[in-house]
Amino acid sequence: MSDLFLEMTAKALKLNVPISAHLDLTYRCNERCVHCYLDHHDHGEMTTAEIKDLLDQMAEAGVFYLTISGGEIMMRRDFFEILEHARLRTFCIKLKTNGILIRKQEADRIKALGVESVQVSIYSHIPEVHDAITKLPGSLVQSIEAMRRLRAHGIQITIANVLMVQNVNDFEGVRALAAELGAKFTMDPTITPMMDGDRAVLDLNVDEAKLREVFRNQSLILEPIEEVCAPPLGPGEEDMDQLPCSAGHTACYVSPYGDVYPCVQFPLPSGNVRQMKFIDIWRDSPQLNEVRGITLRDMPSCSKCTHGVTCTRCPGLAYMEGNMRGPSYQDCEKSFARTGIPSENLKARKASSLPRHSVQLVQIQGLQPAAGSMTAQAMESSQLSA
Repeated sequence: MSDLFLEMTAKALKLNVPISAHLDLTYRCNERCVHCYLDHHDHGEMTTAEIKDLLDQMAEAGVFYLTISGGEIMMRRDFFEILEHARLRTFCIKLKTNGILIRKQEADRIKALGVESVQVSIYSHIPEVHDAITKLPGSLVQSIEAMRRLRAHGIQITIANVLMVQNVNDFEGVRALAAELGAKFTMDPTITPMMDGDRAVLDLNVDEAKLREVFRNQSLILEPIEEVCAPPLGPGEEDMDQLPCSAGHTACYVSPYGDVYPCVQFPLPSGNVRQMKFIDIWRDSPQLNEVRGITLRDMPSCSKCTHGVTCTRCPGLAYMEGNMRGPSYQDCEKSFARTGIPSENLKARKASSLPRHSVQLVQIQGLQPAAGSMTAQAMESSQLSA
């Protein structure tokens, strides 16, 4: 991270400013990736006018970094109208797309609108493997063509590689592809549970031996294996003052239905922009304020763990396992892969011989409402993590 970014984040944290926001325009997609956690049906997406109004509110609230994602963002016919409105509000914009619908005209317009970067998920350099994961024949070739068009315009590209059993041996090939295209490369070994709380998809996670091999691969030492979300400690702060991540502190996520959450991977219902102003949700949401009140010292297990101050623990994953103040089994596995030292939580789980997806579940609701509103039942379920 640059010094300027760290300085901006520190000021945003001090002033309670949501400097970064992630907005999903739709959950609809032209791919059906085997590991995807989304419900691809449209349950009442925000209209063009609603999204433009939200962007105005975000700009007024202080949002600077804006990630626009989906689903597939270009499934919305008003995508470029929305993107143009966002650029008029001077957001620094990153797009997440599979690129399949980006032809020359679309690439030209993305360039003209001054998009900062585009992230494309590539699961393998081998068409048969990638296309089997996306369930769309020809998808790898089309995604690569889109990236070439964007790179020809000088647009920064990041190839995101999600590691799973189907592509476990292909990350070196994907990294080579990124180098060939002049793109950045990042790898994520985390499979996210489904929106409805179903964790069976976690069986796609690679086994311990392969995870260790990846984390200790010398050729990957300088590569970003996963995103570190925790804000840096301030002057005079101790390790136990460490915040779990930026979610709810300087960043948040808004769904296609207007529901606000701390993060796309932290589905704690915190308000809906169809019912309240964005800034009022950001400042006054009981759920977001609860998240903001948690430091490492408030986590009974993690504060005593060997990996406490080095773990990339995700409170969203912990929340989906039943307690946002508790450990995340997936993150415990990653810490073990890095160091070879098991956490107490990992040892206890292994002793019980439970499969990865057999954990206490929070009933996650509110992510796919009929008309974008958050129900009282979803609000009640969000308190299970307290």
